[in-house]
Amino acid sequence: MEKIRVGVIGQGNMGAAHAGYLSRGEVEGAVLTAVCDESPERLRRAIGKYGEDVKAFDDASAFLSSGSIDGVLICTPHYSHPKLAIEAFRNGLHVLIEKPAGVYTRQVREMNEAASSSDRVFGIMYNQRTNPMYRKLRDMIRAGELGEIRRLNWIITDWYRPQCYYDSGGWRATWAGEGGGVLLNQCPHQLDLWQWISGMMPQRIRAFCAFGQHRDIEVENEVTAFAEYANGATAVFITSTCETPGTNRFEVTGDRGKAVVEGGRLHVWKLDVSEGEFNRTTRESFAHPPSRKVEIELEPGEGEQHAGITRDWVRAIRHGTPLLAPGEEGIHGLTLSNAMLLSAWTDGWAELPLDEERFYHLLQQRIETSRGVRS
Repeated sequence: MEKIRVGVIGQGNMGAAHAGYLSRGEVEGAVLTAVCDESPERLRRAIGKYGEDVKAFDDASAFLSSGSIDGVLICTPHYSHPKLAIEAFRNGLHVLIEKPAGVYTRQVREMNEAASSSDRVFGIMYNQRTNPMYRKLRDMIRAGELGEIRRLNWIITDWYRPQCYYDSGGWRATWAGEGGGVLLNQCPHQLDLWQWISGMMPQRIRAFCAFGQHRDIEVENEVTAFAEYANGATAVFITSTCETPGTNRFEVTGDRGKAVVEGGRLHVWKLDVSEGEFNRTTRESFAHPPSRKVEIELEPGEGEQHAGITRDWVRAIRHGTPLLAPGEEGIHGLTLSNAMLLSAWTDGWAELPLDEERFYHLLQQRIETSRGVRS
């Protein structure tokens, strides 16, 4: 089969990185044939780096309809992901979007509908799904090795960002430019992994968000959220960009054991009998179910990461293999993010399915008074 001709739109940090490994031939079955960016400076830099064989465009519509590409990797600001993906599907292109899927779920739902009505392959750059540690934990939970999930906790506060980071662009940390803060910019991977690993979405969320905590910004940079599930399980999600030294600890407790991800390692403890069975049968008031720590064999390293997701997408295009990160699944983590903001804005519970119209209306109110550069 001929190689898939891939174009990359957006030549910022991530777009340039994706185009780089594609141009070096690191994705079997794919070749970089075009790039697009509205910035003359970034486009000149790309032309100098990739050579004359790679076409350069400064207009997205001309790029997507050029006939120079079979698939597009979208690496533009958050708001534009769904719009560009929908236009790409209309042009018969396969699509791989950077995270997050978008800013609000109503917009992303429209993108998913466009994808489902096409026959194109649609993926999202959830590169942490390639990490052997997270994949192993997901497999264990799906196989029932931890039993019924009762509690999930994720403390992810090692996203420290000083004021100069936010001052580096007029779009940063504004409702008009980014559409959100730590939940939309730094945490999409954790929000994805939280529900992807557990296999569950909560029924409702109560969140407390600090907007511009210790920073001169508009959006949320500290979040504490509590979630409840249909089976009675609960979850806590805590994140911050103004705390240091930070913590990254993910803990999953079931009725047959516990798993902890911290420091790049997966620690697992299993019960000899389920907590429920032990509770029903023990006659010792201060007894605990016997447990043992289990050594987990993992592949070395953190997986193929970004290039791995692109390789997976190209394989799906060429051979019809299932995607590790289908683009349609981007709405799940975004739903959690939107629910947390909606809860904070309304000072109450956010029920799922999400009230998408109410979230959109409240977001528009903040965009109207935003000082940011519209993306």
